[in-house]
Amino acid sequence: MRLIIVSGRSGSGKSTALAVLEDNGFYCIDNLPAGLLPELAERALIHTELAQPLVAVSIDARNLPSHLSRFPQLLEEVRNRHIQCDVLYLDADEETLLKRFSETRRRHPLSSASRSLAEAIRDETQLLGPIADLADLTINTTNLNLYQLRDTIKLRLLNKPEPGTAFLVESFGFKRGMPVDADLVFDVRCLPNPYWKPELREQSGLDQPVAEYLAAQPDVEEMYQDISSYLLKWLPRFAASNRAYVTIGIGCTGGHHRSVYLTERLGKCLQETLKNVQVRHRDLT
Repeated sequence: MRLIIVSGRSGSGKSTALAVLEDNGFYCIDNLPAGLLPELAERALIHTELAQPLVAVSIDARNLPSHLSRFPQLLEEVRNRHIQCDVLYLDADEETLLKRFSETRRRHPLSSASRSLAEAIRDETQLLGPIADLADLTINTTNLNLYQLRDTIKLRLLNKPEPGTAFLVESFGFKRGMPVDADLVFDVRCLPNPYWKPELREQSGLDQPVAEYLAAQPDVEEMYQDISSYLLKWLPRFAASNRAYVTIGIGCTGGHHRSVYLTERLGKCLQETLKNVQVRHRDLT
């Protein structure tokens, strides 16, 4: 059995996450009382007709505070039944959440005549703290549109074929901000930049001319060797510490050339020794 618990602040994309999981064969339950989590898991194990049932539940601020505070114990009960369980926590910055509620004119579940929307969002952070602290995977949706969020959930959650650590090597451009959910970040802006070669500017690190140009640069090769040596040594230690997800960010200025090239090389290198390595280019469009 595989169980995915979806949580996060209101407006962060939980409904989208559940919809993606439902479209991919999960039996989904929205707003499950947290206290029923162990019983649900037990019943799914006993009564399901599926050999490997897939269940996803949403647990959020609509729960009783007393149930949310007990979440660590409830999660432990579920995992003691030897159920593969991932906790997905979605979030976004406060300004983005305020904007989303204003645009949709939805009422926040914690807002009232005596509590403003901004106060409700801040209170929700504290209320969901026990879940956020135990999240296996946190996705910040501030800069993600609906389609990007769907793709991210499919890549990180649904492409994880078996229990164990899922590694993501992700290129990005610093001009659009660092990925807030990255565990390790490597800055490669000091390397020669193909952008300043007119014939390479409109291409990316996936194109052969750019790859050949970068492969011929001694600094690029030295950077690759240093990063790959570090990751090959230390990523297995992350896996040994029972981390479910590890994200490695490789960043250059625009996220089109140097970071893409190195991310592709590092991904292929890691895939030779680690079971579940994914590659993503955040800013490559």
